[in-house]
Amino acid sequence: MAPRIAANAADAVSGIHDGATVLIGGFGNAGQPMELIDALLDCGATGLTVVNNNAGQADAGLALLIKERKVRKVICSFPRQSDSWHFDTAYRAGEIELELVPQGNLAERLRAAGAGIGGFFTPTGYGTLLAEGKETREIDGVGYVLETPIKADVALIKALTADEFGNLVYRKTARNFGPVMATAAAQTIAQVDQIVPVGGIDPEVVVTPGIYVDTVVQIAGENK
Repeated sequence: MAPRIAANAADAVSGIHDGATVLIGGFGNAGQPMELIDALLDCGATGLTVVNNNAGQADAGLALLIKERKVRKVICSFPRQSDSWHFDTAYRAGEIELELVPQGNLAERLRAAGAGIGGFFTPTGYGTLLAEGKETREIDGVGYVLETPIKADVALIKALTADEFGNLVYRKTARNFGPVMATAAAQTIAQVDQIVPVGGIDPEVVVTPGIYVDTVVQIAGENK
């Protein structure tokens, strides 16, 4: 089934509800669907759990969602940097919950959700505070900790090009978390620079198959 082609960003995110778990692609600003995040802020949904590589930067995107107290919990690998002041303020005030996940574990937990894997053992985090409360075991003399999948209600991702069936091509490293997030969510919304007819993308270069994409919205501009 072909994805829905949304009229604009607001239309694309209109179904996101209070308390939803939302995956947001991007590595810093690279590949971050800024217009979709802005539309999510405007749509009024609150009490969100947001999964992202970091916890927002400066006064844009995810940082604004946190500033406006729309986010209940952040799951990320890199919550603090020089311009993460909105997260810092909310966290120190006890207004937001943080689940810190090593970056490789974050990517694999998302991939596990999309692949239908119930969990996996990894040495990353073993013997640290990050392993507290989790199952551990020794395999071939090495300590491992059990990590579980991260499933979500919706994924907001950014790609360079989509065709009318929702197949996606990304721009270089802007693909980062987009492909695994698209598979881990019940609904995937993709912001793209252009939508081309079926056959307009070489099948050999498709990264995210359209079967994982529910909504596409064309937002022209510089793709980073």
